Amino acid sequence: MKGQGATEYLVLLAIVLIVALVSVALLGFFPGMASDAQETQSKTYWSSASPISIVETGARFLANGEWNYTFTYFRIRNNGNYPISITKILAGNTSISQVHTGSWGPRKDLNGRVQLAPGEEFVLGHSLHFSGVPDVGNTNRSFFTFSGSDAYSYTSNFMNAATSLCSRTAPYGYLTVNNFGFEYTVTVEGQTITKRQVGVKPLIVQCMNNYN
Repeated sequence: MKGQGATEYLVLLAIVLIVALVSVALLGFFPGMASDAQETQSKTYWSSASPISIVETGARFLANGEWNYTFTYFRIRNNGNYPISITKILAGNTSISQVHTGSWGPRKDLNGRVQLAPGEEFVLGHSLHFSGVPDVGNTNRSFFTFSGSDAYSYTSNFMNAATSLCSRTAPYGYLTVNNFGFEYTVTVEGQTITKRQVGVKPLIVQCMNNYN
């Protein structure tokens, strides 16, 4: 009886291992499935992040002459217990402290501009490139981009910060950014403290159809 039980256990274990290997193989064979799963994990992580969560995202390709850009929008929320002021956006191994306003400028400092009370939301995006961008805080004409060009560097462009950018043609791919996060200040009992929040999971956004 003991031998039979051990044999049945080994058979069941083998079946489980085979199913797991087949699942991994299928995900590898269909890369879109793997990317979709990673995007879902990214959304779950960032929507529950604290104190700054990302509750909605968008990304799309835009060609502007010799330069290629991935335009983005983010709806962020203060999930913390104290008011915060975002001073920098972090991506890859770099950061920006300004964003464009209007079409390519002028640029404005984030510090003192993106202030969030507990539970408050703020949108960084541009209605020209995302007609459905929600107008939270009347800020939908402020934006930054991930640039695929090394020709010029704007303060509010992330150069080489993304491991993948949106594509001109379908399938449009994913914007993938490691070490995405925020630098912010919080005032507690009269003392202002500067902190950083860097995601332990990449920020992954499925790209929409291109703008052109």
